[in-house]
Amino acid sequence: SVILFWLSGGPSQIDMWDPKPNAPVEIRSPFETISTSVPGIQFTECLPLQASIAHKMSILRGVDCSASNHTPITMQAGNPLARRTNDGKDGAGYPSMGSIVAKFKGANDPVMPAFVGLANSWVSDVWGAGHLGSRFDPVKGLELANKFRLPTGINVDRLENRQALQQQFNAARKALDGNQTIDQYDRNTQRAFEMVLSGKVEKAFDLSQEDDSLRDEYGRISVGEKALLARRLVQSGVSFVLVSGAWGYFDHHGDNVRWGGIVKGLKPLLPRVDRAYYALVNDLEQRGMLDDTLVMMMGEFGRSPKINTQAGRDHWVPVMSMIMSGGGMQTGQVIGSSDQVGGEIRSGKVRPQDLAATTFRHLGIDLESSWITAQGRPVPIIQEGGCPIAELG
Repeated sequence: SVILFWLSGGPSQIDMWDPKPNAPVEIRSPFETISTSVPGIQFTECLPLQASIAHKMSILRGVDCSASNHTPITMQAGNPLARRTNDGKDGAGYPSMGSIVAKFKGANDPVMPAFVGLANSWVSDVWGAGHLGSRFDPVKGLELANKFRLPTGINVDRLENRQALQQQFNAARKALDGNQTIDQYDRNTQRAFEMVLSGKVEKAFDLSQEDDSLRDEYGRISVGEKALLARRLVQSGVSFVLVSGAWGYFDHHGDNVRWGGIVKGLKPLLPRVDRAYYALVNDLEQRGMLDDTLVMMMGEFGRSPKINTQAGRDHWVPVMSMIMSGGGMQTGQVIGSSDQVGGEIRSGKVRPQDLAATTFRHLGIDLESSWITAQGRPVPIIQEGGCPIAELG
């Protein structure tokens, strides 16, 4: 399974995982640099918990976001061809990695959804199935969390009777007008009935079943509870969970805009994502789930090396940093590097399509697979020579 923490807005590489303490004052982070559990690897002081488990992660400091812009599409699709164009068309309908997982792998438990999004701002934070079709869109976990149960006053027999009656109506209508969309509707409805009747989905969304001490470890705030919920979902059979939003956005242009600058805006957010990632990785490890679960944290691009006049950093697509843990992959390492000011990739470039290939290989998906457009054209799930990141093993 895969859990992706999405830092919407563009996380600052210099102020998080790729500090440049010897750079000029207008470049280097206002935060101090600290050592991690791996000699020679440093983070900023705002990520002490992640620093303590650096031996359980790989830090990618040469991620190429040159095809990306201020939407989730390119990086969540793992596809340089998937991007929002100037005329407003969204990446020609290329699907997200989660939707490809839903199509080519499905859920680890057939009762559970394959792809769940835990996000508050759906349009800006989550990319869906595109031309694959709504069948492979993510389940909106937060909106539906309380709807995977029988309505008050409705028992199982009554629900099954309603389902049987609905199927009769649909069969009659299809016989009259040959509407093929009813087949898709019936499949989706059947899935919904299965989810409600099994009780397993409802149970997975119930955080009250967790010990108070563990909930405290994750943090009783949005990102902490979403991270804990993500663990419960993959434990119950979901293949891909995206965690995003509600703890703030990482678009820190400066103190004159909504999300603030580096000190006033970014600094309060970092302890929250620091704790959530740390708690999730440790929890998965203690349960024997970490080798089977790939955990990633990234955004759509990095931030500019130079701090602007408003104490913030602007969008920066040439390089981004991200972290990965689990998945049975090699950890305790830095993959790639940026230049002396954190503005360009110096070595070990990782492209969106390489992230996709790494993710799909972990899940056992054939990298030669293609999906078929409505016009019958095959589209490879890996574009432009993407390949798994070699350093991860």
